[in-house]
Amino acid sequence: MSAKDYPETPDGRYFVSNGRLWRRTNPALDDTTRRAAVKALMQARRAVGQASDEAETRAARDRVDLAKRDLGERGPVWWDDGAPDEGGKHPKNSSYADWWTGLDAEAQARGT
Repeated sequence: MSAKDYPETPDGRYFVSNGRLWRRTNPALDDTTRRAAVKALMQARRAVGQASDEAETRAARDRVDLAKRDLGERGPVWWDDGAPDEGGKHPKNSSYADWWTGLDAEAQARGT
């Protein structure tokens, strides 16, 4: 399932997967920056799987975190209206509860 198949909040800040809100990539990133960060993320994820000891695993996971921060998916929020980061919450336990309950059963199922 691609990210396009997951329900996306009306403001475009999150998508829902496995019953949780996940922050989307900062839409203000230029294409070159976004592509470089995605490439770094994929390389770091591959390195996590190929790590042969705890130190290599930690270093690779730190690179994953850095790439996710560069994409705006972690760290400081990329929006500027003062809304808090609600990532990791179930939509029904967030400010998106009304939106979530208003989705049809099929759309909700794609997010669970």
